[in-house]
Amino acid sequence: MGVMPLQEAIARHVRDGHSVALEGFTHLIPFAAGHEIIRQGRRNLHLIRMTPDLIYDQMIGMGCAAQLTFSWGGNPGVGSLHRLREAIEHGWPAPLQIHEHTHAELGAAYAAGAAGLPCGLLHHYAPTDLDLAGGPHTLVCPFTGQRLRAVRAVNPAVTILHAQLADEQGNVLIRGIVGAAREAALAARCVLVTVEALVPRLDAAPNALVLPHWLISAVSVARGGAHPSYAAGCYERDNRFYLQWDEISRDREHFASWMREHVVDCPDHSATLRRLGVSA
Repeated sequence: MGVMPLQEAIARHVRDGHSVALEGFTHLIPFAAGHEIIRQGRRNLHLIRMTPDLIYDQMIGMGCAAQLTFSWGGNPGVGSLHRLREAIEHGWPAPLQIHEHTHAELGAAYAAGAAGLPCGLLHHYAPTDLDLAGGPHTLVCPFTGQRLRAVRAVNPAVTILHAQLADEQGNVLIRGIVGAAREAALAARCVLVTVEALVPRLDAAPNALVLPHWLISAVSVARGGAHPSYAAGCYERDNRFYLQWDEISRDREHFASWMREHVVDCPDHSATLRRLGVSA
């Protein structure tokens, strides 16, 4: 593990064509890392995430992605992700191959990857249109005769997380909703974490998650690194921005202009936050 600037961590560990999971469920979404991937012009990525959210809308719209594995795609509380939708419907800025799952399926896929198994298993549910997307993969339990649904394990080349704190040894503390952070980290070959701050020692409250230093390839300090999502105990979700994004992202030229001004032409995430008028 090494503490390094985010620019160096992305340059060293994220390559064109990699499968990359930027996880964080509801909060701790790693926007700073996603923006740095955009700045460095990565291409042909296989993006993986339980809820693509605005960060994947931005990465897809900027041409970073060739594939998307996900379990729900939308602007939470608002509507469609317009850049994701246009990539699927019109192949702009590039065609996007999608692999759609339920939350339970993708969670099981991460858990299987973390356990070194080829697939995860769930109780078989009633047929849905999702079966048309990937085909029904069912089997019969040899012990009970129950019908089970199998989902291929997910093993990202790189998992990227945002967290509240890391200590001097590189152990990482996540407070609040954990989502699939632990499984996505354990399933990956490389784990990068951005944090709000480095501290001498972690004080882990009950139900907090600590990722050990031996699991982490790089830690980077990125204050406000989850904005416009929230970091529990640090800052709130920017609900106004989620509403504004619906209008920003509807038009290709408006979207591209906004991304150039607020992400591409900014040297780092702190500059992006200043452009947005956010104090970190």
